[in-house]
Amino acid sequence: MADKLFGTDGVRGQANRWPMTAEMALKLGAAAGRYFRRDQQDHRVVIGKDTRLSGYMIEYALTAGFTSTGMNVFLLGPVPTPAVGYLTHGLRADVGVMISASHNPAGDNGIKFFGPDGYKLSDEAEAGIQAILDEGPRLAAPENIGRARRFEDARGRYVEYAKTTFPNRKRLDGLRIVLDCANGAAYRTAPAVLWELGAEVIPIGVEPNGHNINLECGSTHPEAAAAKVLESRADLGICLDGDADRIVIVDENGKVADGDQIMGLIATRWAAEGRLSGDTLVATVMSNLGLERHLNAKGIDLKRTSVGDRYVVEEMRAGGYNLGGEQSGHIVMNDYSTTGDGLIAALQFLACMVEQDKKASELTQVFEPVPQKLINVRYEAGQAPLDTDAVQQAIADGEKALGSDGRLLIRKSGTEPLIRVMAEALDPALMDSVLDKVVTEVKRAS
Repeated sequence: MADKLFGTDGVRGQANRWPMTAEMALKLGAAAGRYFRRDQQDHRVVIGKDTRLSGYMIEYALTAGFTSTGMNVFLLGPVPTPAVGYLTHGLRADVGVMISASHNPAGDNGIKFFGPDGYKLSDEAEAGIQAILDEGPRLAAPENIGRARRFEDARGRYVEYAKTTFPNRKRLDGLRIVLDCANGAAYRTAPAVLWELGAEVIPIGVEPNGHNINLECGSTHPEAAAAKVLESRADLGICLDGDADRIVIVDENGKVADGDQIMGLIATRWAAEGRLSGDTLVATVMSNLGLERHLNAKGIDLKRTSVGDRYVVEEMRAGGYNLGGEQSGHIVMNDYSTTGDGLIAALQFLACMVEQDKKASELTQVFEPVPQKLINVRYEAGQAPLDTDAVQQAIADGEKALGSDGRLLIRKSGTEPLIRVMAEALDPALMDSVLDKVVTEVKRAS
């Protein structure tokens, strides 16, 4: 069997290096095409991408692979990841593909698959594609080779849909909004939606050149938007990431609110309106303990999953819940979208501002966070720093020291060669001490 390709969010790596090569993209497209094309009927796939230079190479290679197995390809161009999920279902496609490495640097890229229902593929489906890839797909007969064409209306359809998620007959008139699109996939769609709803939009991060996606901008670098908010005296800032499935909010004072605060606001609002299914929010183990305490005080349950929005969505679908997400800013509202959608989450936040006539700063501090700190430690390929006795002992000692007043979470990133070490405690000094000891041992083992 070949090396396992799929991680926690599709296939990802450095562009033009295994597995993100044109050759592998072609093979992967052919394997996915054969997996979804199980008879001789007409089959179609939609392919979107962000603004990375390598997106062209991967897009054309995937297209060759899909058409070689008889799939007809609709090329969407640069669109947000949630738009691919929406259009996969809306165009009755058999499979959707997003070419993006999300918040990663421009030199990386990735391939995410969506099933015909618009949701990301299950582990079982990914294993099925991997099995066909290992065996080698059967190619279509010459007369059955698929066609490919540009779908020019992709952005327009998503823009119109996104606007329908904002409260009927409400507008954003009078709001001045700094919008940071991270030089990524939403650089046209997001400004259009906010402007058409009546806002004065001050856009930044809307000049992609293939190399500047997420570069000192977007949800991973909100300081650019914060400075612009203060400079322009804006009412708030909205920061998306490279594929627009994440969001962070900057209030009028330049203070940043992460996904936990946004989820806390939406969950509290929906629960009060009777819209929160099961009175439950689904979040990951990374979400702050302060969020959990706030929700519990409101009679709202918090269910935790492994890190990754796909695990959040799986739990939401299994339990019939309609709100979930991650501290990093993935907000999943399956009443509206099949995956994290930064723009639609922003519209929910703006709806709160408009309906309650409140400033952003009055809505972004929903709860007092328990002190929490995350440190990433990079390791070399082939190493397993978490398996060493010294690291395991440091973790055990840290958990004992924190007791019931804190948490310690150590995990490998599913998308980068990083060990993520997170500590949380009511006592900041204790948190720092535990974190320092664990990080020191992880670095020694790396």
